[in-house]
Amino acid sequence: MTTRSVAVIGAGLGGLTAALALIDKGFDVTVFEQSSELREVGAGVQLGPNAMRVYRALGLEQTIADFSFVPEAHVVRSGKTGAAIATTQMKGVYETQYGIGYHTMLRADLQKALAARLPAGTLQFGKKCKSVEDGPSAVTLMFEDGSTVVSDVVVGADGIHSAIREHMLGKDSPRFTGTVAYRGVVDAATLPKGLLTDDVSVFIGPHASFVYYYIRRGELVNWVALVEEESWQLESWSMEGNLADVLRLYDGWSPVVTDLISHAERCYKWALFDRDPLPRWVNGRIALLGDAAHPMMPYLAQGGCMAIEDGYVLANALAAAPDDPQKALRAFQAARLPRASRVQLMSRKVAKVNQAPSLRARIARNVRLAVQKMINPSQHAYKIEWIYGFDVTR
Repeated sequence: MTTRSVAVIGAGLGGLTAALALIDKGFDVTVFEQSSELREVGAGVQLGPNAMRVYRALGLEQTIADFSFVPEAHVVRSGKTGAAIATTQMKGVYETQYGIGYHTMLRADLQKALAARLPAGTLQFGKKCKSVEDGPSAVTLMFEDGSTVVSDVVVGADGIHSAIREHMLGKDSPRFTGTVAYRGVVDAATLPKGLLTDDVSVFIGPHASFVYYYIRRGELVNWVALVEEESWQLESWSMEGNLADVLRLYDGWSPVVTDLISHAERCYKWALFDRDPLPRWVNGRIALLGDAAHPMMPYLAQGGCMAIEDGYVLANALAAAPDDPQKALRAFQAARLPRASRVQLMSRKVAKVNQAPSLRARIARNVRLAVQKMINPSQHAYKIEWIYGFDVTR
């Protein structure tokens, strides 16, 4: 039986990208989102060349360029002094090196742009999945509002607390990393002139790190503070934090860090939990993607990018075998699981390197980065050319 209908659970970046790619391939798609609307929660997102290629293929590159920012470089800095330890030039280089640039933006801006491209009626709000029933020729979804939907294929793009993953694999057992993340957005016009550079700046220090970058054409600045703190263990993106607490945790850090924090009107906090790569993402006519399949630490800024890649590859796999959705989803898993798992594990590794607690480890790290840049100035500090250079649209 030919696959026609695809139900996507979750309207995050992976779910919306998958929907657009599937529609482009001629599938009938409905996206079910449990929230009542797409809410702005003050989170930035970085799209490396690997993710931007997907949006070029979907005809969205210029749309994204209109509301995003192109940073000059990726700079690893001393948390205490702000001095550059390793700089990787991006603007003007990545366009030549990878054929497309690096963009930073407000996640809500990207979500709205993706949702705006969907046909009317495709995105349905207030639809929280309650249960799933597998069948030999279809999947039945039951929602908390009492409605039922039958679909040829179901895509679980419903994030770290995925109901679809729990149906497939049972409850997960994430490990609290001992690190809490705070994030905030600052109006760039309120900042002292010359305080910031036009870079993705990563400040690293013992037990903590801090990242900032411009978003929304440079009108806003997004910052993320990652600090070891055992007192908070709630994995929620929408819980408001206390700016005074963040300032206390970064006392003695570079004035750039403390100035940025103090200029925010509010911040949000969430505990970082780590999960091992899953052994499988697919069961019959059901597939997972994005955070539902491979939730990862934020240290490589690739969580959203991997979800975007997933969505595009999933659509291609189903289009290649429309008469055998199980085979198509297995092909999707075979193509994506090894790569996403590798990125997932490397993100865990970078967390330990960035936040090394001992002075000896920090000195060794800084010397290694400096020597690496002397030998190969164009190489990324994290040696992630293999991530950026990969092209799922080929």
